[in-house]
Amino acid sequence: MNEKKQMDDREAGAERRFAEELLTIRRERSTVLPVKAEVARFGDTLMRILFPHFSDEVYYSAGELEGELRLLKRDLCKVLSPLEAAMPRSIDETALRFFEAMPSIHGQLWLDAQAIYAGDPASESVDEVISAYPGFFAIAIYRISHVFYCLKVPIFPRILAEMAHQRTGIDIHPGATIGKSFFIDHGTGIVIGETTVIGEGVKLYQGVTLGALSVSKTLSASKRHPTIEDNVVIYSNATILGGETVIGHDSVIGGNVWLTEGVPPYSIVYHKSEIKVRAKMDADVSDFVI
Repeated sequence: MNEKKQMDDREAGAERRFAEELLTIRRERSTVLPVKAEVARFGDTLMRILFPHFSDEVYYSAGELEGELRLLKRDLCKVLSPLEAAMPRSIDETALRFFEAMPSIHGQLWLDAQAIYAGDPASESVDEVISAYPGFFAIAIYRISHVFYCLKVPIFPRILAEMAHQRTGIDIHPGATIGKSFFIDHGTGIVIGETTVIGEGVKLYQGVTLGALSVSKTLSASKRHPTIEDNVVIYSNATILGGETVIGHDSVIGGNVWLTEGVPPYSIVYHKSEIKVRAKMDADVSDFVI
């Protein structure tokens, strides 16, 4: 009996010590980290305000929308409060600059939606694109998070970007620079790195990686990801790597291509696969591929 009590006391003591250690860490980190659920709520609320396609609310006056924007600004200031010491501007100034950028964000997103509609024969309307296309949602959250990245807000834009990544399978770093009329078709598995530069009218299919040749931490401040010039189409599962790799404008990069060097404008790059066709069945040979 005494042995069991000793074991219980030992277990309780270990749990208490670990709980106290966890509490200390939580108190320290809670002062420098935003609440992830609140960041996601901000992104969702902003999308509902910008596009009725994401909302179940009907607004009948500009005053109602203005009130929603003011509430959203208040919520943004609250979410950013743990990060203020690490921000180059005050929370109020940061929020003001973001809301000043919102008309531009909204305009760019309509251009993105129109580019998707124009480029996809399966789409029946711009409204369908906004409502149902994961590529549009990923681009929208990217354009929102990119503004915060440019304002040098830490952590917050990455959490926003990861929200879109989890929902769509499309991973766009908020530091990437992406021009107007961007088109992501299907999109699952796309990865766009931090220093990627993408021009206007670019179209990407699923599985495309715009990545770095090296993952060395010492190169974090350098341009590590490729530049994609205007009107380039990159088909599924192509991989383009390196900060000095430039894909010239109006080029077409085929599926499964692996590139670590740039190509000039109007290039067509494709992966040549070998196809063997057997003329007739050979009873003595069985070809099974699992």
